[in-house]
Amino acid sequence: MTDLRAAVQALAHAPRLLVALDFDGVLAPIVSVPSDARPLPESAAALEELVGLPGTAVALLSGRGRADLAAVSGFGSPIRLIGSHGSEFDDDGASLLDDEQRARLDRLAAELRELVGGEQGVTLETKPAGVAVHVRNAPPEVGTRVLDAVRAGPAAWDGIEATPGKAVLDLSVARMDKGAALDLLREREAADAVLFAGDDVTDETAFARLRPGDVGVKVGPGDTAAQHRVDAPPDITTLLQQLVETRRRRA
Repeated sequence: MTDLRAAVQALAHAPRLLVALDFDGVLAPIVSVPSDARPLPESAAALEELVGLPGTAVALLSGRGRADLAAVSGFGSPIRLIGSHGSEFDDDGASLLDDEQRARLDRLAAELRELVGGEQGVTLETKPAGVAVHVRNAPPEVGTRVLDAVRAGPAAWDGIEATPGKAVLDLSVARMDKGAALDLLREREAADAVLFAGDDVTDETAFARLRPGDVGVKVGPGDTAAQHRVDAPPDITTLLQQLVETRRRRA
C-alpha cells in the first residue's frame, strides 16, 4: 500500500482529475442477490466529497444496466453513471439500437429464457442492449453446464458480443468495452489524470488504456494490467479518503 499511497498523493495534484470506478466488488461488496448490493457508506461519502471539489469528475463504470446502477448505488448527477460496460452513457440516454439490433435482442432474450429456464440458481439480467447470464448462486456443475451451452449457442451468433466476468457472461447486440468508455470519459472531462479501480476481467480493457500519471487499482486476486492491487472494497474506502484529504488541501 505504500507505493499506492504515494501514487494517490501525486495523482491528487492533477489540475483536472477523473475518478472512475467499477461498482460491484469495488464500491460495494459482492452479494449473492445483485439487487441487494449497496456502496460502503464511507466510500459513498468520499465520492460525494470528491465530486464537490474543483476540477474533479467522478464516474461509475459498470456492467450493470444504467438504471439498475442508479438504483443500487443511490448516485446521480453530478456523479456520472455509465452502464452496460460503456454501452449506456448518462448524457446520451438509453442505448439506441437499430431495427436489426432490436430484433436480435428479442431473439437473444427468448433463446436464453428457453436455454436456462428452470436451471437452479441461474438468473438472467435484461439490459437495454443485451442480457447477462448470472451463475453465482448456481451449483458449480450447473453453472459450468449453462455457460458452456450459452457459449456454444447464442454467444456464437453473428452480431453478439460476449463478455465474460466473475460467474457471469454478458451478451450484447452492441459493442461493450470499458476501455473505450474510459477514453471517452477522459476526453469529455478534459482530464489530466485518471484513477480507475476495478475487480473483474471486464475492467482489464480500462486498465490497458491508462497512461503515464494515471493510477490503476485492481481489487482482489487475478491477473491484471493494473499497477496496484488491494484486497477488498474497504481498501478502496481508505484510498478515496486519502484522495479527498490531499485534494482538499490542494483546493
